[in-house]
Amino acid sequence: MGTNGCCNPSDDRCKKPSYQAYEILHFAFALVPLIAGVDKFFNILTNWAQYLSAPFNVFGNAQTTMMVVGVIEIIAAVGIWLKPKYFSYVVAAWLLAIIINLLVLGDFYDIALRDFGLMLGALALARLSIKYDA
Repeated sequence: MGTNGCCNPSDDRCKKPSYQAYEILHFAFALVPLIAGVDKFFNILTNWAQYLSAPFNVFGNAQTTMMVVGVIEIIAAVGIWLKPKYFSYVVAAWLLAIIINLLVLGDFYDIALRDFGLMLGALALARLSIKYDA
C-alpha cells in the first residue's frame, strides 16, 4: 500500500510509471538506511568504522561515532517513510556528507561514486514526492 492509500490495482494513479517509480524509491530509501543504521550497532554487513575519516570522527571513537550515525540513519529512514517530500532532501544531504567523508578518507572512491548515485536517487524521490506525497 502506498503512502496515499493506493492499493487498488484499478486506480489509474497506480498504473502510472511515475507513481510506480515513486513507490520503488520510497520503499528503497526507507528500507536501506534502516538496515544500514541498525547494522552500525552490529557490524554484520561490514566494519563501518573503516569508512570514517578522522575529521568526521566527531566523538573521538570510531565505533561511538558510527553508532550515532546509525541512529541518524534510522531517524532518516522513518522520516522518509512518513514524509518523503521533506526527508528525501535530508537523506540527499546526508549522502553528500558521506561522499565528502569518503573522498577525504581516500581509498573508497568506488563507494563514493555509488553513494553519488544514491544521492541522485534521493533527489529523484524528492521531486516525485512533490506530486505523490500528499
